[in-house]
Amino acid sequence: MTANTPLLITFSLYLLAMVLIGFVAWRRTRNFDDYILGGRSLGGFVTALSAGASDMSGWLLMGLPGALFLTGLSESWIAIGLVIGAWINWRFVAAPLRLYTERTQDALTLPDYFTTRFGEGGKLLRVLAALVILVFFAIYAASGIVAGARLFESVFHVPYAQALWLGAAATVLYTLVGGFLAVSWTDTVQASLMILALVLTPVIVIVSVGGPSASIELISQVAPQKLDWIGAGGMIAVVSSLAWGLGYFGQPHILARFMAAESVHTIPKARRIGMTWMILCLLGAVLVGFIANAYFAQHPDQAGQVTENHERVFIALSQLLFNPWIAGVLLSAILAAIMSTLSCQLLVCSSALTEDFYRGFVRPNAGQKELVWFGRMAVLAISLLAIYLARDPDRKVLGLVSYAWAGFGAAFGPVVLLSLYWRRMTWVGALAGMLVGAATVIVWKEFSGSALYEMVPGVIAATLAVVAGSLLSAPPSASVVKTHDEVSAELAQVK
Repeated sequence: MTANTPLLITFSLYLLAMVLIGFVAWRRTRNFDDYILGGRSLGGFVTALSAGASDMSGWLLMGLPGALFLTGLSESWIAIGLVIGAWINWRFVAAPLRLYTERTQDALTLPDYFTTRFGEGGKLLRVLAALVILVFFAIYAASGIVAGARLFESVFHVPYAQALWLGAAATVLYTLVGGFLAVSWTDTVQASLMILALVLTPVIVIVSVGGPSASIELISQVAPQKLDWIGAGGMIAVVSSLAWGLGYFGQPHILARFMAAESVHTIPKARRIGMTWMILCLLGAVLVGFIANAYFAQHPDQAGQVTENHERVFIALSQLLFNPWIAGVLLSAILAAIMSTLSCQLLVCSSALTEDFYRGFVRPNAGQKELVWFGRMAVLAISLLAIYLARDPDRKVLGLVSYAWAGFGAAFGPVVLLSLYWRRMTWVGALAGMLVGAATVIVWKEFSGSALYEMVPGVIAATLAVVAGSLLSAPPSASVVKTHDEVSAELAQVK
């Protein structure tokens, strides 16, 4: 038995289990509603872990620990911003969105919700929202492909070009076959695996270095700048890191979990479970990356893989500190993080192509079976595009994620929040917010040269555009206002 045999067996069993879940979900998928939202049947526990797992992609075990290892504690503000943003999202978006999408002709997708929420300007809203989803999810999905390729490249020493296909194959298969139910059920398994890895690994790393005090003392000797909570980037870097939390209100793959909840009564339980899971996972990822500085200061001869690419720090520690069988389980957690997010991204893209383009414009009367199969072909097409975008081995996972996260946060976040709470909002305001938010992110990222995260100007500009567009256009119709008031009244009773 070679050193890689336990890893190969562990990975194979894990991938086989995920694919089998996909085929079980296939038997439960009767129509397009089942394929896209699982028939709105998710309980509190599955809703919580599915939302968490779909949120925390490969960057949780690769990008974030790598950033902490490279820069130090100043990168922890990302985790703090995410926790704050996620709690606000659960508290103020989840239940209203669940109610609103049911009231607005049982909307299945975010573009579908925008279209039915405002009544007028439906085609323009649908097309623009679907285009934003396709553009930024292509980038987001590429980050998952890159993370998967790096994992297989590091563990099995296969060329990057071959690792691209190995990392994507199982995810594409179970998403293609089982749809939303497969994605949600596998998310639950994957979230459990992720929290196991992120609780166990930092504890072992800290113990191996000699304890918390010894770790901090060693880091203060070899790299004292990494103990600075502000860092070289100053307050602009801190604000940029905290701004990651603004992105939650516009992430279609997370909002889809709220829309699929069994009822608004499952949301509070799901919030408690989801936030506990998230805090533990983020804390573990931060500790792994930070304490790794102490470990590799003690063992510089083992730092080759991490020196070459800092995003491999979790992979390296798993292989160095655990026997191959346990390492296989821990490294499967990286695969779980990658697969959970990639699968829901593929499904949201599929829903945009199927519901918002194919049924919306090409085949309005398409049957349920036809829609399901078109959705599956859309998953395959988006997967191939993401693999193409990920072909450059020098791409960084965190960089790709931050771009896509900002794009969704700015284009959709202000529109979603204001649509749930502001009865005067109009379709013109929604259209202006999406267009200005997406354009600001792209222009700021590509041309500004500023260190400020593009999320900040994007969200500010989009919010101003929503307000201005709504106030300068005709008020919403009486039926739109009536629906808004009914949702608000029902929500008040639920609370």
